[in-house]
Amino acid sequence: MDPVVLNRIRELRQARNWTQEDLAGRVGVSRQSINSIERDRYIPSLPLALLLARIFQIPTDQVFSLQPDSNGCEPAP
Repeated sequence: MDPVVLNRIRELRQARNWTQEDLAGRVGVSRQSINSIERDRYIPSLPLALLLARIFQIPTDQVFSLQPDSNGCEPAP
C-alpha cells in the first residue's frame, strides 16, 4: 500500500490571504495544480514541494506529512 501524503497548503495559503492564483504565480504552476494539491488529488514533485515550503518559509515537513498507518503508527523515518 502506498503511503498517503497529507498537506497544509490550503491552510497556509489562506493564513496569508492568498488566492490559489496568487500561490500558483509564486511557484510557477497553474491554479488548477494548486487546487489539485489542496484536494489531495495530486502529490507534487519533490522540487515543487521544496519550493512551496520555501515560499511559506517553513520546513517541508511542516507543509507535508505521511498519514499514520491503520494501526495509528507513524511511518518509519
